[in-house]
Amino acid sequence: MDDGFGSGHIPTMDQISLVRFNAIAGYARNPAVQLLGDELCHFELDAGRIVGMMLRDRTDGDFTGIVFAPDRKLRFRYVTQTIFNEDPQAAFAAFAQAMQEAADAPPEEHYQDEDEDDGEPVDFFTPVYEADRLHPDFVQLISEEANSPARGIIEKMMRWYEDVDGNFIEQFQTTGFDQRIWELYLFATLVELGYVFDREQPMPDFVCKGLVGGFSLEAVTVAPTRKGAVIVPPPPRDTPKEELAFVAQYMPIKFGSALYSKLCKRYWEKPQVAGRPFVLAVADFSSPDAMYNSAPSLERYLFGYWHEGVVDENGTLTIVPHKIEQHAFGGKTIPSGFFRIADAANVSAVVSSPAGDLSKFNRMGVLAGFGSGHVALIREGNLPDPDPNATAPLRFQALVNAPDYVESWVESMNVYHNPGAVHRLDPALMPGAAHHDCWQDGQVTSLLPEMHPFGTSTAAETQVDVASIVEEWGDGAVKIWSDDKWLRWSEFLKSRETIGQGT
Repeated sequence: MDDGFGSGHIPTMDQISLVRFNAIAGYARNPAVQLLGDELCHFELDAGRIVGMMLRDRTDGDFTGIVFAPDRKLRFRYVTQTIFNEDPQAAFAAFAQAMQEAADAPPEEHYQDEDEDDGEPVDFFTPVYEADRLHPDFVQLISEEANSPARGIIEKMMRWYEDVDGNFIEQFQTTGFDQRIWELYLFATLVELGYVFDREQPMPDFVCKGLVGGFSLEAVTVAPTRKGAVIVPPPPRDTPKEELAFVAQYMPIKFGSALYSKLCKRYWEKPQVAGRPFVLAVADFSSPDAMYNSAPSLERYLFGYWHEGVVDENGTLTIVPHKIEQHAFGGKTIPSGFFRIADAANVSAVVSSPAGDLSKFNRMGVLAGFGSGHVALIREGNLPDPDPNATAPLRFQALVNAPDYVESWVESMNVYHNPGAVHRLDPALMPGAAHHDCWQDGQVTSLLPEMHPFGTSTAAETQVDVASIVEEWGDGAVKIWSDDKWLRWSEFLKSRETIGQGT
């Protein structure tokens, strides 16, 4: 490790990734610190019992260290900062000493004044209800080795949650598991993007403040259809006609019901929301694996258009928009175009992601060093083809455990901008996401990051020698299926350059 600080002489303090630091203590950042200095590297003591970061002052170029430790409820908080020093070696030595002093101190020394009557740490994973009441995904989370990376990262991240209603554990373990996972995914993404949260009011879910601005965000979930306590299965999709009805009619109505219910709450009238962009973040949990396939239905409903791809004799692709007036299924009819609703002008954008599930937490858990250490993850799915005339996506495969595998929380997020919003959401507020706009003629323009997977699945192998699997996989974490063979990502890009398509 060459970090410029000569840290190798302190064997008990380990350098950690930004993903791991964010999972443990990223929510404790003060955005003002980012104005003053650049985060250089992050460290932990005793497997994350104490964490810290080294920073370089942007004006003077000198160095300081900041130390974080858990409070009474195991939420990490700022505890000390070393004095600035021009000598990086001396600065690091002072930081290492401060880290060790924090580790040696009684835990009570790190409690904050406001924690005195704050209760004890919450046990998220010990079941407190009968087995038949537990959500099946919760049971898998706490019992399967394949989910040990997710279990490790979720336990750390959940410490941020303020149980305003007093029913968080019940919901997380039973009927509200999907909603809580979606909220936790949004929290992780917003922390990664550098936001802190105003918690003075319980609604909406996130009032975000960052260096480039702020906005408010409310989480929305699409639930299964129920008759009483019985879940009604979604309609069949076995024929092309049934598939079209599902995508073009049934799912837009499901999205419409969830989004309109939130619209009726008029969050933009609350003082902590007024005058700034307001975002709805929706996830589809209406059936198993629903979120992987429902993006086309959401876009249809939001913009009120469907888009036909027409390829001419020269192979040039043209997208032809068709306006939709309504969606009808099973005796229910709703108008199309959520952004056409008058009150929806107060909604700046609708956000969604196919990645707000346990698979995402397992992948990020592996990247952050959580889990049993004997779980190998293979991710497969589709990527947008950068060829402007492509009519099909690229198929990819990746080894999450590979040293060069890269994934962020914001990866795969889609931001659908409301063209008639009172307060437009600047795309710079959500860097790394895909941004979609629909104009008066119905044409959609999309700004996509280089890696924007969709419709992915993650397979786990447990009780394996991960190092052997990584060695067998070889160089390059990502492969692309092209010309009936798997190509490394770099090889695929070179092949495109060779035939003049570029990237």
